[in-house]
Amino acid sequence: MANVKTAISLQESLFEQVETLANEMHVSRSRLFALALEDYCRRHQNLKLLDRINQAYQDPSDPAEKKRLRKMRSQHRKAVEGTW
Repeated sequence: MANVKTAISLQESLFEQVETLANEMHVSRSRLFALALEDYCRRHQNLKLLDRINQAYQDPSDPAEKKRLRKMRSQHRKAVEGTW
């Protein structure tokens, strides 16, 4: 994969933190930025996935599905009753 150069502007205090961390990790600043961006993108994708999952599990509008969920909750409540 080809590399692309880019320029960014940072507050001096953040730049100093990056410089220190890169030295501690024995990586270049460029590599540290790449690692940080990879992590940020992965977290963002996970949040988007979580949002889609949460939307899928929102209260169903289908009456049959609501009935099944009530029955499941009741069965679960009976199964764990007295274990807490």
